[in-house]
Amino acid sequence: MARNFKTIRQAAVQWVAGLQSGLVVAIACVLLICAFPFSAQATGIYQIPQISGGDNTWVVDDANLISRLNEGKISEKLRRLAESTGNEVRFVTIHRLDYGETPQSFADALFERWFPTPDAQTNQTVIVLDDVTNGIGLHIGDGAAELLSADIAESVAEESIKIPLREANKYNEALLGSTTRLVAVLSGEADPGPPTEETNFEIEGTFATAEETEANRGNATVIVIGFLIAATVIPMATYYFYQAIGG
Repeated sequence: MARNFKTIRQAAVQWVAGLQSGLVVAIACVLLICAFPFSAQATGIYQIPQISGGDNTWVVDDANLISRLNEGKISEKLRRLAESTGNEVRFVTIHRLDYGETPQSFADALFERWFPTPDAQTNQTVIVLDDVTNGIGLHIGDGAAELLSADIAESVAEESIKIPLREANKYNEALLGSTTRLVAVLSGEADPGPPTEETNFEIEGTFATAEETEANRGNATVIVIGFLIAATVIPMATYYFYQAIGG
């Protein structure tokens, strides 16, 4: 009988050791996920192709938001604008930013990388859209800013682009509409203004709000605490159980 208890106790010790190792690995994985949730898929400016003034690339759809047909329409409008006025506009879509980066800081850094001198920058406009937050960054050269005022630029970002996004993440509509408006303004024509926003219904967005993000962080914390409790309580309970059996 004593030999059987000794065998059971040895098996229990091995089982507890294995359980503890598994729990340690699980806790480490959860902590890594909580600490670095976005880094693996984040987009940096050096992942975006290099472009210079005069290049025939008008849309860099890194987030795959725009249909090929509409990308062609946007590119054709912007190509004609560049040919007729010298003003160049480029759209960049990205799926996720590095930690601490914003669409505006990304747009600023990308603008400086693409157009490193004042002469190269003057007639350039770069618009960056992050589809995770639907945030927008816009950087305008000094020459283009003589036509595209700060108020109109803000309206393009906050209304021409964001109104269709608020109504159901209509990325194609948002970029097509904002292209039409930018082409008009940068051609010296009257500003056609933003689209009219529908306010009589609610559309649920596909991205998390700040409150939802905080709730998710709270859930992750609960999971980690649960693992820690399990790692402590289960081995102790098992040990005392077999101690009781063995007398």
